[in-house]
Amino acid sequence: MTRESWAARERAWGDHEPEPVAFTVGPWRFELRGDELADLTFDGSPVVRSVRAVARDRDWATVPATVEAVDERGDGLDLKVALRGLGADIAAAIEVRADDARFAVRLVARSRVEFLSNRFGLIVLHPPVVAGAELTIGTASGGIRDTAFPVEVSPHQPAMDIRSLAWTHDGVATTATFAGDVFEMEDQRNWTDASYKTYSTPLARPFPVAIPAGAVIEQSVEFESTRVEPRRVTDAAAGADRVIEFDETDHHVPALTLGASTVPDAAFSADGVPAGVTGLLVELDTRSSSWRAALDRAAVEAGGLPLDVRITADDPAAVHEAVAAAAASGAVSRIGVFGGRGHVTEPELWEALTDAARTSLPEAELIGGARSHFTELNRQHHELPADLQGITFAMTPQMHATERAQLVESIAMQATVVRDAVRIADGRPVHVGPMTLRSRFNAVATSGGGARIATAALAEGYGAELVEGATDPRQASVALEAWTVASFAAICKGAVAGAGAGTATGTGSVASVDYFETVGPRGIRDAAGPFPVARAIEEIASIAGTRLLTPRGETPDGIWIVGGARPDGSWRVLVASLADEPVALLIPHGGRERHLIVAPYEVAVLDSQG
Repeated sequence: MTRESWAARERAWGDHEPEPVAFTVGPWRFELRGDELADLTFDGSPVVRSVRAVARDRDWATVPATVEAVDERGDGLDLKVALRGLGADIAAAIEVRADDARFAVRLVARSRVEFLSNRFGLIVLHPPVVAGAELTIGTASGGIRDTAFPVEVSPHQPAMDIRSLAWTHDGVATTATFAGDVFEMEDQRNWTDASYKTYSTPLARPFPVAIPAGAVIEQSVEFESTRVEPRRVTDAAAGADRVIEFDETDHHVPALTLGASTVPDAAFSADGVPAGVTGLLVELDTRSSSWRAALDRAAVEAGGLPLDVRITADDPAAVHEAVAAAAASGAVSRIGVFGGRGHVTEPELWEALTDAARTSLPEAELIGGARSHFTELNRQHHELPADLQGITFAMTPQMHATERAQLVESIAMQATVVRDAVRIADGRPVHVGPMTLRSRFNAVATSGGGARIATAALAEGYGAELVEGATDPRQASVALEAWTVASFAAICKGAVAGAGAGTATGTGSVASVDYFETVGPRGIRDAAGPFPVARAIEEIASIAGTRLLTPRGETPDGIWIVGGARPDGSWRVLVASLADEPVALLIPHGGRERHLIVAPYEVAVLDSQG
């Protein structure tokens, strides 16, 4: 990446990150991105996505890490890293050494204070391109077990009791050997992270653990790689336009909804919803005294559009009360219920919902699933009520990390997660969302703390407004426009893959997608006017309900495309670029060829009527 490209990326996202520094030691290459050893390759082939030291507090929040010194050597480098915040103060030394066959990372860390931690140590992220690759596990007890990196998103740990891992990808055989603790692996695609994560301290052990002041923690991972097949050579013509052809599927472009605003009353304004948006999603936490006010305000904000009501409750009586209030508020297209502690639809609460809705909301679609992440749906879908009319789950790209790379890499994983959700739905419509940049609440908190308590009125707002860290300043960035179109394109791609391209007829696929909020720091506009993402919402809404067009084959890296064919045969296509350089495309469709150069972080629109 050039300095100019990096500067353009900084401007597009409106934030600042340390510029990556590339290092080469023999056949090994990696980038230092802040505290992360990123994109490690051997002889030009990918080995792992990342190695870094991570500390998590008792609620699984990540302690901020700062690189205080970098000492480059001929055979590697030495890092001094400080992990401070959330009650932690840890001084860490990370030693990187490499030769012609080995790449070793050693961590020595000392805690200056006592710290309650759910996890601390090295983590290794394996890239999703290894899906399906054979994997040999050397166990801590000396045994050997053969498995594979999962293709479908694994609900539980695909590898445990790890001493070593061995796999082959892109013609390179690699063995990773771990020391200092027992390691295991989880499939982080559950949270739309682009990785399988190998981490220390098995989850079966009790947590949090008190790390005493003065405690020293030492861990290491060593990669040994060798090329076993010749490197693949691509024959793409340099500078040639990439030809993009489309398949007209038997799916419809999902309907689009927005989340109701959760801002304080003083920051709220009901300025209308963009044309083509089919409704507002409002979350009613009946454990809070603010839920009635939230419902009333959402009904006003919807301006006659139907509400998608999501109830959180701990007892059936509260469900009955919320359903009655929703029915009295106006039109309701969908209504669902989730337990306050487990975040999924529980049988007792579902029975209360279906009983209450039978008379007061007979036309509403009754849905369930997980209000948190795909993770909970993936792990517990066998326990959900069998008569759910529709399936839903929420998504956020920043469960584990907040870097821009995390946002961009999550896009492809959204397609993977949606593919598996459609499979789980087994013929029922899937409703994706809420989709937010940051988590609306901490679904894995163990301390019992978290959001401030809302009052009965909305003077301080409700929901995500009261959750620390729920707001990402990049909501107002230029890049979020392209990110949102790319996200929608990925969701549509996953819907087709899950149901089977050309075979589904609308059921058993994604019926709706919900993004962000209407107004406020997590919305598509604020008091000063619309954010760039508002245009993405308008463009997506312009093709909602039309016959879904998807690109045939793979698109260039960073390019995401989705379109819709109208009943009269005309069509409209949205092209989003998250690439760092301009990309030239040739799009032959409808008897015409269109040449298009898409700039970084740009959304281009092609319309056969234009």
